[in-house]
Amino acid sequence: MKPIRVLLCTLLPMLLVACEKLTLPKEDMPPQPQSNLTLSVFQLEQTPFAASTRATASDVCTRVNFGIYDTNGTRLKQTNQKLGDEDFGTASFQLPEGTYQLVVVAHSSNGNPTMTDPAKIQFSNITEKGNGTGYSDTFLYNTMIKIGSEPQTMSLTLHRIVALCRFVIEDKIPEGVAKLRFQYKGGSGHFNASTGLGVTKSTQTIFFPVDDSSQKQFDLYTFLHDTEGNIHLLVTAYDAADNLICEREFDIPLQQNRITWFSGTFFTGKTPVASQQFTSTLSIDEKWKGEIRMTY
Repeated sequence: MKPIRVLLCTLLPMLLVACEKLTLPKEDMPPQPQSNLTLSVFQLEQTPFAASTRATASDVCTRVNFGIYDTNGTRLKQTNQKLGDEDFGTASFQLPEGTYQLVVVAHSSNGNPTMTDPAKIQFSNITEKGNGTGYSDTFLYNTMIKIGSEPQTMSLTLHRIVALCRFVIEDKIPEGVAKLRFQYKGGSGHFNASTGLGVTKSTQTIFFPVDDSSQKQFDLYTFLHDTEGNIHLLVTAYDAADNLICEREFDIPLQQNRITWFSGTFFTGKTPVASQQFTSTLSIDEKWKGEIRMTY
């Protein structure tokens, strides 16, 4: 037993020294990188008309994109989030001291927009099957921020920047119609983050499969070049073999952050005579600002 005691007495001081070397005092540990800018999407303009409370990001959109740019418009950082992510609606960045442009886009498209240039943020729906990134209700936050020596946290309120044409078919959709194509010009699939307005003369195309005759309402989103504008809409009905069944054209006035309801008998209707009625113009952020109702 004596040799064992001697061995333990010899090893114990060595183990204590080793443990001391492995545990560094807190002040001696290497510095860990920390975020000096934390962003949280606090609220968005609400979609439902009767709602009186502001919406959170998860209430009205499925994707949020955060972009950081230098003062020349060069993208430095981008974070993309989708509904279900643990940090959905919140992002943190580590930035050197300086001035930056912050752009946040919230939407429900099936992909992320191209955000290389803040003056030309692009959504697309260019394929024949309509499976591009898509057009949807879209909200924007844009500002210049100054990063100093102290961390900062920002709560952001995003505002709707799209116009919506709600196309309603009031007559029965004939048997044999397999899909509807909506092709419209006058708006844009690109927008400038500084203005929230469209910047290109786009031809936007969306296909809707007709597999349920009860669907009579089709939502068409666009970024106008000003707060008011017109789109020229071509609506085409096809059968399953892509044969044309019916086709009609319309000119429809739109306004940013307003819904234009455009309804009539598409398959049995006569030459449209448009009439418009302006209803509830709203000035609060929670809702669309108003509606325009038209018949064709």
